[in-house]
Amino acid sequence: MASAISANRAELLAIANSVASEKMIDKSIVIEAMEEAIQKSARNRYGAENDIRAKLDPRTGDLRLWRVVEVVEEVEDYFKQVDLAQAQKLQKDAKIGDFIVDPLPPVDLGRIDAQSAKQVIFQKVRDAERDRQYEEFKDRAGEIITGVIKSVEFGHVIVNLGRAEGVIRRDQQIPREAARVGERVRAIVLKVERQNRGPQIFLSRAHPEFMKKLFAQEVPEIYDGIIEIKAAARDPGSRAKIGVISHDNSIDPVGACVGMKGSRVQAVVQELQGEKIDIIPWSEDTATFVVNGLQPATVSRVVIDEEESRIEVVVPDDQLSLAIGRRGQNVRLASQLTASQIDIMTEQESSEKRQKEFVERSKMFEEELDVDETLSQLLVAEGFSELEEVAYIDLGELANIEGFDEELGEELQSRAQEALQRREEAHREQRRALGVEDALAELPHLTEAMLVTLGKAKICTLDDLADLATDELIAKKRQEQRRRDGTVNRRARDEDKGGVLGEYGLNEEQGNEIIMAARAHWFDEEPAAASAETEEAAHAESSQ
Repeated sequence: MASAISANRAELLAIANSVASEKMIDKSIVIEAMEEAIQKSARNRYGAENDIRAKLDPRTGDLRLWRVVEVVEEVEDYFKQVDLAQAQKLQKDAKIGDFIVDPLPPVDLGRIDAQSAKQVIFQKVRDAERDRQYEEFKDRAGEIITGVIKSVEFGHVIVNLGRAEGVIRRDQQIPREAARVGERVRAIVLKVERQNRGPQIFLSRAHPEFMKKLFAQEVPEIYDGIIEIKAAARDPGSRAKIGVISHDNSIDPVGACVGMKGSRVQAVVQELQGEKIDIIPWSEDTATFVVNGLQPATVSRVVIDEEESRIEVVVPDDQLSLAIGRRGQNVRLASQLTASQIDIMTEQESSEKRQKEFVERSKMFEEELDVDETLSQLLVAEGFSELEEVAYIDLGELANIEGFDEELGEELQSRAQEALQRREEAHREQRRALGVEDALAELPHLTEAMLVTLGKAKICTLDDLADLATDELIAKKRQEQRRRDGTVNRRARDEDKGGVLGEYGLNEEQGNEIIMAARAHWFDEEPAAASAETEEAAHAESSQ
């Protein structure tokens, strides 16, 4: 490239064509880089103060060099200005204020200038090549791509993709998979980022999307959209689950994915280094999908808590270990597949839990409503679990319970409302003892019980509450799942503290309303202060 500056016209064009073809960039970019290099070198020769331009004809290879000067009455800068008389020698119709060109003879660049020009051209070409790589790959996220392993650096695999390089980070590789330099490898493009050192193409072999794309390549019905993979979960290199549905009633989605004698699924398994794949029929009914997702275990009963996004699954005693799986793998994958937290318990544990809840609720009704044990148990058996349910249910529903009448229903509702008032008063006293201001009690959605919880968290004033973010106030605590092996839910242990009022089930909209109401006084203070200053000034003026 150093000879490009002093080469003849044919050689300049040949070099430009060669570089453009080799780097797969537009020839005009190479021509522009050469012009910029020549301009820089010419300024070094004639003086950096000169406004020197170069133009290389892309067809003939002719090189023109000139400097731009301004026509003035009196010259102050001899590098960028010229008087009218001198200007008219260069251009007859020149007049004051014009910018004209002063042709310069071609420069014979020395070794240092040529080296400098070479660096300019290289940098320009490199930038153009990076832009080309980014444009080529920026829209390919989610595609499977094949490359050759170039090197392994600090556990990260560098893959040659032909006209660019990608990286499979350590956490996106299949565990225990050996990466050998020179081997071909397939991966999915996770994302492409533009960075100063060039586009960074991040690849993955561990992402669930990689498995889904492999199935699309092996199963024509998925590629054609007849069968859809609705959900996928992976424990890379070990086991995976996918939920599939067919949009054509005549086609079995599971059978189509398995293929004749398992040929289709085996092709995917081999690519994933022997990863076992459970193919499960997807269902809109969450309970049915959970039952399918926990295969091969048999499920007795499913209880769904939609508010907490938790699913309680009851299995026979002899199915517990199978449902949980080795190191909790089966239930963990089922949780990921259904996007819900799944708690596994045996029939005996479920019975003990129900019995405990029955006794606790019966005792609560017995004490709070001042009724006998039989009546309190009857309320629990009818599905009542909280005082609010008894206090505010339609009287007709309460009176229709076998053994009840309207008079008894009215009495129970009256006692339930009185009990709730007693609770509220007790919480109010406790809240005030904790130093929680009455102003907080006027905020929307907050009950006295919530205010007690705030007081225990040292949130006693409007400013204390206003300083919180919504998540800090209402985010639910990720409770530790009930897993026998103790390893399934380590990431969701109680060290994740959640929001202060996370246990009360407030939604994001309610949380925002509480925070904004607590901050309202911030916006009232400034106008109030300004009003006070105005009144003070008016008073002073009148006294004068």
